[in-house]
Amino acid sequence: MFTRSKVVEAILDLSEYRSDRPLHQMRLLEPSFGAGDFLLRAVPRLWAAFVRDGGSPATAVVHLRNAIRAVELHRETFDLARQRLFEDLTDWGLSAHDADVLCASWLICDDFLLTRLDGQFDFVVGNPPYVRQERIPSALLHEYRRRFQTLYDRADLYVPFFERALDLLKNDGVLGYICANRWLKNRYGGPLREKISNGYWLKYFMDMEGVDAFHSEVIAYPAITVFQRLTSQHAAVQPTRAVGARATATHSLPLLVDALLGNTDVSGMVEEIRLDTASAAPLLLDDIPRLVLLRRIERDFPTLEQAACKVGIGVATGCDHVYINDMDALPVEPERKLPLVMARDLVAGEIRWGGKAVLNPFDEAGQLVPLEAFPRFMRYLQVHRDIVAGRNVARRNPDGWYRTIDRIQPGLLQTPKLLVPDIKGEGVFVIDEGHYYPHHNLYFITSSEWDLRALQAVLSSSLTLMTVATYCTRMSGGFLRFQAQYLRRIRLPYWRNIDELMRCRLIAAHGTKNQSEIDATVFDLYGLSTTEAQCAREIASAARVGKGMYQ
Repeated sequence: MFTRSKVVEAILDLSEYRSDRPLHQMRLLEPSFGAGDFLLRAVPRLWAAFVRDGGSPATAVVHLRNAIRAVELHRETFDLARQRLFEDLTDWGLSAHDADVLCASWLICDDFLLTRLDGQFDFVVGNPPYVRQERIPSALLHEYRRRFQTLYDRADLYVPFFERALDLLKNDGVLGYICANRWLKNRYGGPLREKISNGYWLKYFMDMEGVDAFHSEVIAYPAITVFQRLTSQHAAVQPTRAVGARATATHSLPLLVDALLGNTDVSGMVEEIRLDTASAAPLLLDDIPRLVLLRRIERDFPTLEQAACKVGIGVATGCDHVYINDMDALPVEPERKLPLVMARDLVAGEIRWGGKAVLNPFDEAGQLVPLEAFPRFMRYLQVHRDIVAGRNVARRNPDGWYRTIDRIQPGLLQTPKLLVPDIKGEGVFVIDEGHYYPHHNLYFITSSEWDLRALQAVLSSSLTLMTVATYCTRMSGGFLRFQAQYLRRIRLPYWRNIDELMRCRLIAAHGTKNQSEIDATVFDLYGLSTTEAQCAREIASAARVGKGMYQ
């Protein structure tokens, strides 16, 4: 995947690898130089800086031997780039011997992630390889995982290329890459985002989606990112300057680079955001207004669980056709079955129970009941023993072969709770006053402080939908996932800090299905400005799939 010259020049400029600086006294690294797209444009800048300072072909080897390190794994492209570099050097007056010496000193044919590199660097630039894990031999992948903490989940190979490059920077050193932008948002990019937030400043971001950045068509949505290593972990991080896809589609790269560097004042071309929170949270740099609003909310309010709410998931049995049936059809003792609420029972914002029940093999203390104490329960399970005992959870716990995968939580049936279906086109939060136990396709939220009616209003707002839509992975058709990991990202005021008038407004809002009324109250609760409120509404509206509230 070869990078066009205009993109290379933009990255070198943003990284401030310029010939008016003493580049011959500095060090540049390219981790995967391919046919030399970056290397062969960086070296002329180095040479110009060297000559400007009085350098000559006769002294080049002495002064430039350590100025460049460039690594390439594939021999064919390595040899091609080396020959072109050799020709450039001899064109500038170096002898064939000296050109060979510099090429040998500068170029390394090896795996960047494994090769030994001496010292640290002022600049790292390039286009790291975009390789999925499935294409990496298992032994090699194991070694990569051993060495690099950011190679997490299904991360592509470019992620550890970021990690090692960042580690090789000197204090105040700069990394400039063009790369797929998925790590900024995806789950697998979390460790890399966290690493960057602890000791690095994202100086510039340029969304290159829709820009013809490469010589061949690629699937990945690319972005230019330029980082600077901070002199200490406690150094103040300056705002990130970002250019979105709309600007890159309408303006030339040199103009955009000048705008990012502050040399051109074009209204609305560059946006700024301060990313000063150490976290693995997604970086929505293609939507700065959303990121600004989310960061403000996350700074000002505690998480859902910090605000005395608890998120959980309903019971998974591992064998629903045995454990779940109509209440009257399960031939066991009454105390061994619980009324079960399922996602399909939530209709138009209320529970319309379908009459299902789930077997409960646990007592009120959360321990498995002895089967001999419940003859009908034992007899029913023995009829289905081959299936029940064949589950993974049963094989791991042969003495407790009849347990459900999830333990039935003591007291949850009677606890008032909000029920949340996992996959929906918008947030559906339905109150159960304490009559049902949730199935595993439902999440639940309980609170020791919040009035559930008020909480339901907050969670039904466009602000909550914006938060979940930002962090969750979408399903086919654009449907959202309301899983625990995303629900826990919701920010919520402490109930004790809400005055009585606002409490009454929230409780009143819970009874309406009018989204505008709910939003107006919740936006006031969070102190959203007119601009922030409009941002939340627009994002939530774009995220909704289907008929609207409660579908």
